[in-house]
Amino acid sequence: MDTAPQPAGPARVEEAARVEGTVRSADGTVIAYDRTGEGPPVVLVEPALHDRTLSAFDGLAPLLAPHLTVVRYDRRGRGASTDTPPYAVEREVEDLAALVGALGGPVLLHGFSSGALLALHAAAAGLDVAALLLVEPPLGDDDADERARSRAFTADLADLVAHGRHAEALDRFHEGIGVPPEVLAQTPPDVRATLERLAPTLVHDCRLGDETTLGTLHAVPVPALVVDSAGSSPDLTGWAARVAAALPRGEHRSLPGTWHGVADDALAAAVLDVARAHVLPGAEG
Repeated sequence: MDTAPQPAGPARVEEAARVEGTVRSADGTVIAYDRTGEGPPVVLVEPALHDRTLSAFDGLAPLLAPHLTVVRYDRRGRGASTDTPPYAVEREVEDLAALVGALGGPVLLHGFSSGALLALHAAAAGLDVAALLLVEPPLGDDDADERARSRAFTADLADLVAHGRHAEALDRFHEGIGVPPEVLAQTPPDVRATLERLAPTLVHDCRLGDETTLGTLHAVPVPALVVDSAGSSPDLTGWAARVAAALPRGEHRSLPGTWHGVADDALAAAVLDVARAHVLPGAEG
């Protein structure tokens, strides 16, 4: 489960400052990325329905670039990255492993919503991650009934995508995760078209949710700051608190923001707090 499209930030990172690149994952999938800024690397992991052309991080990246090397990438099946079926969560972790290897690690991982789940899997798998900053990772109750409902939802989406019914899959996703109608009403037609193009990858994000358990969280060895937005609904803020409590080195913080979206300035300050503690010069580690 995941997020609705977020409004674009006030400014994109200047093209002149961006360096483009690609890495090849273990199964041959080409992962496209860019980096800007200077300093230790922070890798930004997009949520569902986002790639670098429709990024959740357009407002955040310029605030971090004066202090950190900001790395954004297209998850497999999105943007300029390729895809190699069948999908597995492990393949997305391998994508991040290839990227972290190219950067030289250790890295700070910042994941939003389902991107936060992927960051958790990467840290649990032992990638060279110094710390995590996670926004509202969508992890419901870890019981049999909840997991059965989640897997049925994923199966419904997979069936719609398999039959080319991308618009229906998108609507079913938004309905299933409870996106407020007023948020959906703000989606411009061109953005809607991009979301429909990305709809097949919704199954990837739902699989991430299905396969993230308390065991995954308990296996994360690094410090993790888990934040929620003060403007989110109780289910979303509950996700953040529950994940932070289950992580061996987890911390929970509420920040100003709207529904399922933390204000960029507050989020940048939190990321830099984590960076000063774990990756910037003088950090304690």
